[in-house]
Amino acid sequence: MKLATIRSVCCSVRVRASRSGSRFSGMSRGCLPVGTTNSRLTLRTASTVTSSGTSPTLTANFGKQLKEDDWSECNRLVGEVVQNTKEAIATLQRRNPDIQPLLVILQAGENGNMLEINKKIAGKIGLNVTQICLAKKCSEDEIIEELLKLNDDPKVHGVFLHLPTSSLTSRVLNALKPEKDVDCISNLNIGRLVRGDMSKGFVPPIASAVLDLLGKHDASLKGKSVLLVGEQGPLRLALQCLIERSGMTVQTNHWNSKSLKTQVMQADAVFLLNVGNMDIPPSWARPETVIIHCESASEPDDNLIDLPSTSGLAYLTAAYRAQNVTHGCCRWLQEQQYRPWDLYSHKLQPLNPVPTDIEISRAQTPKPVAQLAKEIGLLPEELEAYGRNKAKVQLSLLDRLHSQPDGKYVLVAGITPTPFGEGKTTVTVGLVQALFAHLKLNSFACLRQPSQGPTFGIKGGAAGGGYAQVIPMEEFNLHLTGDIHAITAANNLLAAAIDARMLHEATQSNKSLFNRLVPSVYGVRKFSPIQISRLRRLGINKTDPASLTPEEISSFVRLDLDPSQITWQRVVDTNDRLLRKITVGQASTEKGQIRETGFDIAVASEIMAILALADSLKDMKNRLARMVVGSSRSGEPVTAEDLGVSGALAVLMKDAIKPTLMQTLEGTPVFVHAGPFANIAHGSSSVLADKLALKLVGRDGYVVTEAGFGADIGMEKFFNIKCRASGLRPNVMVLVATVRALKMHGGGPNVSPGAPLPKEYIDENLSLVAGGCHSNLKKQIQNAHLFGVPVVVALNVFKTDTQAEIDLVCQLAKECGAFDAVPCRHWSQGGRGALELAMAVKEAAGRPTNFQFLYNTEMPILEKIRTIAQKVYGAEDIDLSPEASSKIDYYNQQGYGSLPICMAKTHLSLSHMPDKKGAPTGFVLPIRDVRASIGAGFIFPLVGTMSTMPGLPTRPCFYDIDLDPETEEITGLF
Repeated sequence: MKLATIRSVCCSVRVRASRSGSRFSGMSRGCLPVGTTNSRLTLRTASTVTSSGTSPTLTANFGKQLKEDDWSECNRLVGEVVQNTKEAIATLQRRNPDIQPLLVILQAGENGNMLEINKKIAGKIGLNVTQICLAKKCSEDEIIEELLKLNDDPKVHGVFLHLPTSSLTSRVLNALKPEKDVDCISNLNIGRLVRGDMSKGFVPPIASAVLDLLGKHDASLKGKSVLLVGEQGPLRLALQCLIERSGMTVQTNHWNSKSLKTQVMQADAVFLLNVGNMDIPPSWARPETVIIHCESASEPDDNLIDLPSTSGLAYLTAAYRAQNVTHGCCRWLQEQQYRPWDLYSHKLQPLNPVPTDIEISRAQTPKPVAQLAKEIGLLPEELEAYGRNKAKVQLSLLDRLHSQPDGKYVLVAGITPTPFGEGKTTVTVGLVQALFAHLKLNSFACLRQPSQGPTFGIKGGAAGGGYAQVIPMEEFNLHLTGDIHAITAANNLLAAAIDARMLHEATQSNKSLFNRLVPSVYGVRKFSPIQISRLRRLGINKTDPASLTPEEISSFVRLDLDPSQITWQRVVDTNDRLLRKITVGQASTEKGQIRETGFDIAVASEIMAILALADSLKDMKNRLARMVVGSSRSGEPVTAEDLGVSGALAVLMKDAIKPTLMQTLEGTPVFVHAGPFANIAHGSSSVLADKLALKLVGRDGYVVTEAGFGADIGMEKFFNIKCRASGLRPNVMVLVATVRALKMHGGGPNVSPGAPLPKEYIDENLSLVAGGCHSNLKKQIQNAHLFGVPVVVALNVFKTDTQAEIDLVCQLAKECGAFDAVPCRHWSQGGRGALELAMAVKEAAGRPTNFQFLYNTEMPILEKIRTIAQKVYGAEDIDLSPEASSKIDYYNQQGYGSLPICMAKTHLSLSHMPDKKGAPTGFVLPIRDVRASIGAGFIFPLVGTMSTMPGLPTRPCFYDIDLDPETEEITGLF
């Protein structure tokens, strides 16, 4: 392949004579012959002219001369087009200083004639041009391979195929993106030209050039007849349509037709299409008949290019091509701007009784994800489809819409959870369905990806439920786009690197380690970039391996990990209780490197928390490098970058960082991305999903996301950790409650899985409802007010709730400080059942907020913990164990003291005691241990014992999950 500059169309104009008074005009600039890439045009009249005429007689070979004023006119036209295009580019660059229109010429062979002509035009206009020269006899596949690269290059705004006619196959022509087809040769652009739709297509440059040359004649051809002679194909079709549109009549014929002579004698103009050296006998045509040859020239003719007629038309053609490139660039820039949504919603027809979740999901056919993406303003190149129903979205969207104002940001949290379940996800989905399908406000839901542990364990899926869910729910709950698998692979690669490094350090000398870590390749020994980074952290500013001293070599090769201080565990996305503690290294090949370790569930990995908090690929890579996996025997932290594996981790995670696009039952868009634990991590979907969605919905749109567990955990971490990392500020919080949960917090009896519900939860009991409102509901509303965020209470209505109970909750919630409180029936009615909630959220989000963090990160770690315990949980104080105290001292010494706090405590109570419901006070919160996720960027104190590997119950969900081998339908998921 050879890169150069530009070449243009090679055209030959041959004129036999011009009769005085004969004129050819009247075509509008869009009604022109559609030629192939290289066209040889012959313009002549049927008779010669004597010296008494306006033109001298030309030579018998149709002449290498033309009237001098014709070529002066051509030069004038070139100047006009060049000047207009130059001004257009200047205007374009004033608005977009970094943009530079670029034309790429793809040609076979290295003929330089085209280059010279187009190079001159490009230089005058300020156009960038690149030439790609393939082999003279290149294959169809080689051409298409280059075209696909050019299609995907956003810097290329036009492509000119300067190829032999035999190479311009249908595959080649249609491989070129129509928006880059500045010579109008693809089927789609020819179709647009025939239809007269030029809003997205182009007028062929050769057609524009010929029109301008003919346009200086002023006699109208309206009503005249034109004969098209030659092969059938797009050229003849386009000519026929465009000439008819100009007001002339058109007949067609082929060269060997017996009626050809008669038709020629009746025609005012004859177009000869690809007839080679064949010509119309002079005796056939009337003296004033205009004959136009339009022939494909598969190879440029070096002799013809030197003719003044040729160069004049070629320069004009090149100028119009440059103009098309500029138009293409303008259109591309327009495509990059924010697009108003053109989203249509699915209609729901709720049934009563409500079917199972999977039956409802399967009854609704989701729109193709490519269609959904187009409706919400995504570009095709920003989408990576995973089948028909889901797709990854490129992070480049943030760059494209960086100047677009964000929409409103809504957080859904809940009161302290109970075994009943409060339905935060169904509220989130029902709310966005109501906002768009019923209020016609752009809305986007951002949800966490569920782990398959709970899906096959006891909790089930996490797509929502009833008529407020994400579809297809099977795809949502099972694998999705493989992000959790990527996390598992990355996590376990790091675990393997830890054990392998300890083994090699224990069994090799410094010299052997160094020779293997920095091997000699073809006699050259050099450090990899990640090894140079380690040298810099050690204070060794050397790049030549031979220059290191023995002491420096020892520091470089020895991580000296303390097996008892390794905090990194392996993960698997399955509830497997027997993996909570295991012993590794028992094989004889591991040379006695035995140690105790364990497995966590995959979503408990720090890599999942990093995925959720990273705001770019670069940020994620840096966070992965900072992850601390343990400490050395001297007490120094050891990171993933020290192990040399952080770059590989980023490679495994490079696709997982892109959010996955899905949809709700009513067709509103959903981003599904990340799903960190809500105890040892922050329990929210990703920062990137929120940021992308906020740009897409526009200034007046809404992004609704949820926080795990109750507001005391999920909301607090969302505000103090996620909002700190993202820089985003919420407009309103929706607090989800149920009558049954409020009854439990008001003093109702405990419930057991599988046992019948006590009558207190089935019968009306206003006393228990009021107790729950005045305790837990009130405290969670107050917690939200600590951050300056207004609260709308969403009462998730169940069929056992009485109207009196519903009215009481709404009344007391407002008395406790909620902006509004409304009943929601989205589970049984879809978006219509959450319409009142949507209106309340819209009103609350329109009010000014005074968002503030609960604490300053520069406060001491101990004071940050105490602040959360006292202000959010209602504790009297905290009790720090000796181990926790020493850990805090260690983190301060290592410079981690300014990280935010991520409390790991039970989600079943505001306190550390799961059985204490309501809003307990006067308790002392025990801090058993303090740990850190340095890559994710937070310190997490442990309140009690936290299990990071769930177990399976006696009867897991998988008993009911099955597959029909004939229909491939899944049953039993919920």
